[in-house]
Amino acid sequence: MHVYTASIATTTILTPAVQNLNVKMSWTDNLYSYIIKININFIKSILYLTYNIPYNCGKKVKIIMKKIIFHIDVNSAYLSWTAIKLLRDGSETDLRKIPAIVGGDMSKRHGVVLAKSIAAARYGIRTGEPITDALRKCANLTIVPPEHHYYSQCSRQLLDLLHHYTSAISQYSIDECFAEYVPIPGDNGDPVRAAHMIKDTIRDRLGFTVNIGISTNRLLAKMASDFEKPDKVHTLFPEEVPVKMWPLPVRDLFMVGRASAAKLELLGIKTIGDLAKMDPALIEAHLKSHGRTIWEYANGIESVHIDERAKTDTSNKGIGNSTTLSADVTTEEAARKVLLELSESVAGRLRKAGFLAGMVSVEIRYNTFENVSHQMQLLSPSQATQVIYEAAGQLFHELWNGTPVRLLGIRTSKLSDCQVRQMNLFDYVRNDKQEKLDQALDSIRQKYGSKAIMRGSFLEEKRPPKATPYD
Repeated sequence: MHVYTASIATTTILTPAVQNLNVKMSWTDNLYSYIIKININFIKSILYLTYNIPYNCGKKVKIIMKKIIFHIDVNSAYLSWTAIKLLRDGSETDLRKIPAIVGGDMSKRHGVVLAKSIAAARYGIRTGEPITDALRKCANLTIVPPEHHYYSQCSRQLLDLLHHYTSAISQYSIDECFAEYVPIPGDNGDPVRAAHMIKDTIRDRLGFTVNIGISTNRLLAKMASDFEKPDKVHTLFPEEVPVKMWPLPVRDLFMVGRASAAKLELLGIKTIGDLAKMDPALIEAHLKSHGRTIWEYANGIESVHIDERAKTDTSNKGIGNSTTLSADVTTEEAARKVLLELSESVAGRLRKAGFLAGMVSVEIRYNTFENVSHQMQLLSPSQATQVIYEAAGQLFHELWNGTPVRLLGIRTSKLSDCQVRQMNLFDYVRNDKQEKLDQALDSIRQKYGSKAIMRGSFLEEKRPPKATPYD
């Protein structure tokens, strides 16, 4: 139990005869209430050290506990899950213990690295780089293809196990989630002890390891889980930020990409601490609203949950998805299938957030790592999957130069409230019909699962890897 998670007020009389105390915590601003068992020695320590009050003086005590968040992240998820499957199928080699990667087409020896073992990382192999480059770094590299359907099964197993500990779970991606800490039998009210128990249970029952980050908000919990790996538990409470987070390179901060890091370094900002101590107005002047966001993050401030920011910031930034392909796309037909899936994801997020998109853009990253993009204005704002897909398809056709494609992305911008719209007669008839169909499909998927209804074109082909949302 951490003293910094508790504050003292008035309520329950302490006596020497009490060995354990059930303390009921009440609702306060952004605080959750629990009934937890706290050892009397812990309470005595707080009273004496903080207030210099003897524990038997008859003072009334109330413990108010801030909500504690876990971020649970599977270590090298794709590679770990593939390794477990191969071991169960009779393989004598554990991919996690040798230089190995998941990605691309092993027979054709092309594509990108989707996941790597720790042993592969020692050779300088990076996630997202071409497999040909990885092979130059390590000639004896083992390459295995991804199995996305199987990965989804592993993800569900993890979530099912976690629901035994808490019902307050929010999935962030296929291999990571947030969970609200609730005391469990045997943890003595200590979230760190609970995290170790959960981590060990996942390893023993499911066969793979996770890192668990602990804090009072999601941002810091996620940052904590990225500390030393694998199979570790780390805390990053607000008072630990200067020591544990500020010395890190600024590129390690959540939401600081290569472009942002480059701009910050031009300003002389090399560490997260440098950013935290800067005038936020200066950062905002160079990086606009994103600058304010990352400045807050550098100071451990999460004014909006990181997995909810898309919904709150979309009016200024937009909604988009991108996907790095396991194998290069070389035909427009194959690219259009990826664009269709991306369009479904983006349009679904628009409908969920209650926005219409007035602009659609497409991003292409070639296997040469050259990035190109193009955008177009819609005749009328829309959240219909078909409208976004047709625009994306047209943009791709105009933009693509025939070079093999490594990444595809769709982004929508110029967002407006779906309650307020203007459109011409022809667009109204078309959009209204399509959006009613989309809403019906959304309802079915929400009730029966995302795979309850699938497009026929997806059934004959291997589905592309998961898309990564960006806003």
